[in-house]
Amino acid sequence: MKLSVIIPVYNEEHTIVEIINRVKAVNINKEIIVVDDCSTDGTREILKSLSVSNNQIKLYFHETNSGKGSAIRTALQHISGDIVIIQDADLEYDPQDYHNLIEPIINGKGLVVYGSRMLSHNLSNYSHLSFLLGGLFLSWLTNILYKANITDEPTCYKAFRTDVIKDLNLKCKKFEFCPEVTAKILKKGIKICEVPISYNPRKKQEGKKTNWKDGVHAIWTLLKYRLRS
Repeated sequence: MKLSVIIPVYNEEHTIVEIINRVKAVNINKEIIVVDDCSTDGTREILKSLSVSNNQIKLYFHETNSGKGSAIRTALQHISGDIVIIQDADLEYDPQDYHNLIEPIINGKGLVVYGSRMLSHNLSNYSHLSFLLGGLFLSWLTNILYKANITDEPTCYKAFRTDVIKDLNLKCKKFEFCPEVTAKILKKGIKICEVPISYNPRKKQEGKKTNWKDGVHAIWTLLKYRLRS
């Protein structure tokens, strides 16, 4: 099977080359789709300088900053793999975890797999207590609203069989990708499998972009899609 790795990126000039190299190093048949969401540092220039002779990598550029969700939706129009994984452009998540993430899909045990930081049993490994508590609350709320049993709703590492994610009719523009995709998956009655992953968080001063407003938006998104028919 072929894996499509989607990398939405915005202002990550210090990590973009390294994360692409780490993804390329994973011994899996794959393609890499990078969507630059109108970066204003040196990210766009770095990406343009990369050799695209290797057909593993596809590069796309937004002319206006639209958000992570918009970048993912752009990438979904160009994937050719059987399985899709979302990869942030920082170095918080280890691409070597791909093997465990896609194993349940390959073996027919599931259609959607989330990489759970909670299952790694290292709750101290978070950039700030507020991010840990926020993630726990969003997971609890998801389980209450959708009768699910997941431990890490806002994890970046989400893997899908391609036909499943393409059938969701996503509307997300920014960080609400996670709650929207989770809500729509669960409303379809699809079980979300989880596997433990490693996690190396960065702090605000290192470029972390999410904040409390994104948490509020995530809560609203989960509620909105629960109430919609």
